[in-house]
Amino acid sequence: MSANLTPVNIINQSDNPLPAYATEGSSGMDIRAFLPQPVTLAPMERALIATGLFIELPENHEVQVRPRSGLAIKQGITCLNTPGTIDADYRGEIKVILINLSNEPQTIHTGDRIAQLVVQRVEKIVWAPVDIINETARGAGGFGHTGKQ
Repeated sequence: MSANLTPVNIINQSDNPLPAYATEGSSGMDIRAFLPQPVTLAPMERALIATGLFIELPENHEVQVRPRSGLAIKQGITCLNTPGTIDADYRGEIKVILINLSNEPQTIHTGDRIAQLVVQRVEKIVWAPVDIINETARGAGGFGHTGKQ
C-alpha cells in the first residue's frame, strides 16, 4: 500500500479485523457485523446492524457506507440509505441499515462482512443567491428525458 495514506483514529470494540483495502486498487474497505447474537432478516425486513467501530475523521472528509456486491448477489442483502454518509464530526458507532431483498430469511452473524466504507474529501461551498442561472443544452431535462434505453 502507498506510504501517503492519511491516518484516521479508530476504536474497535470487537475482535473483528479493522477495515482494510483488499487490493492495491480497492476504493472501499469491508466492515463487519458486531452483534450480541445473530440477526435473521425475513424477506423485505430491515435492521440496523452494529459494527463496534468508532472513527474520528479529519475535517473536510466523509465516509460513504456502500453495499457489498457479493452480499447482494449471493444473499439478496443490501444497504438502505445508500450511500450513507458519516460526517467528520460524528463520534457514534458506525451502524449499517441492511435489508433482505431475497425471498428467503437471511442471517447476519458477528464477523460477517456487511458493507464497505469509502473515504472522500468534501469540498465546502457558499451559496450565492442570484436571480437567474446560466442556460445549458440540457436545461431542466432530467429523469430519463433523453429517451434512450
